[in-house]
Amino acid sequence: MSGGGTAHAEPAARRLSFLDRFLAVWILGAMAAGLGLGRLVPGLGDALAKVTVTGVSLPIALGLLVMMYPVLAKVRYDRVSTVTRDRRLLVPSLVLNWVVGPALMFALAWIFLPDLPEYRTGLIIVGLARCIAMVVIWNDLACGDREAAAVLVALNSVFQVLAFSALGWFYLGVLPGWLGLEQTALDVSVWEITRSVLIFLGFPLLAGFLTRRLGEKAKGRTWYETKLVPRIGPFALYGLLFTVVVLFALQGDAITSKPLDVVRIALPLLVYFAVMWAGSLAAGRALGLDYPKAATLAFTAAGNNFELAIAVAVATFGATSGQALAGVVGPLIEVPVLIGLVHVALAVRHRFPGTGGPAAVPATAPEGSARV
Repeated sequence: MSGGGTAHAEPAARRLSFLDRFLAVWILGAMAAGLGLGRLVPGLGDALAKVTVTGVSLPIALGLLVMMYPVLAKVRYDRVSTVTRDRRLLVPSLVLNWVVGPALMFALAWIFLPDLPEYRTGLIIVGLARCIAMVVIWNDLACGDREAAAVLVALNSVFQVLAFSALGWFYLGVLPGWLGLEQTALDVSVWEITRSVLIFLGFPLLAGFLTRRLGEKAKGRTWYETKLVPRIGPFALYGLLFTVVVLFALQGDAITSKPLDVVRIALPLLVYFAVMWAGSLAAGRALGLDYPKAATLAFTAAGNNFELAIAVAVATFGATSGQALAGVVGPLIEVPVLIGLVHVALAVRHRFPGTGGPAAVPATAPEGSARV
């Protein structure tokens, strides 16, 4: 992904699997299917919502595990140490995620939703929940640096546990008071955040690490990367599509019953994703990062942990609250927008030093599992 040669766009496109070539279509179809099921099948959303353990949706947890495991099993963990020494990547990532991202979402929420305090609060919570799950697949699709992504999501998970509650207190209570704006309280336990990190990052990361460690020990790296990786690779897409269907089935009625409210919430989210992604990619290039690391910086900065944001909003304000609806709209906008940004990233990669033709796919990508 982050190494190897490159091939021209046309030959690479022919080598993509059927799923890969029409990924945007499948994701939009999964979203539509989930929304339709949630709206048309009585009680489906309630039934899915009840399949939980300690407040965590088992269907969503299963989908995310299946989605993330193949990508994390592809990471060459022996190269992670080189990423941790790269301050040009680590410092900007932390600043973008924990300073710029929350501040930008706070500003956009107040600019676009000054008269809708519940939705505004929900958006601010989304901005505080930095992505530690789906970002790995967006990064992989965009030919980002897998090892860098693994390090950055691990860092985000640590900061999420340490900083989420404090940032929620600051952006909902302290800063609005300083500016003479309406204040809101946010009560969320450290355990709730830690649980989200363990389930949506810890388990698939451990499974991926053990798979590579044991697989290489048993049969060597060549066998692992040419035989095993191509077999498990497509499951990342299957898990992604399953997760999207379940997520939108859970919230289908809430989304389709308030279309105008969804539009109001969607506008600041669209601006947020575009500004965070484009600004982070440009910052990476200005800092002299190569394309794979710049793409990883951009996607890890632009994504959000929608599951944590929804869980916090529901636990604090209730399942039918405006805050919860704002959290639900997050992935409704994020999924198609970031898929679109994957294509933008591949189209502009030739502008980075050391890359091949535009929208190239690594020549080492195995047949039927390119980029995933």
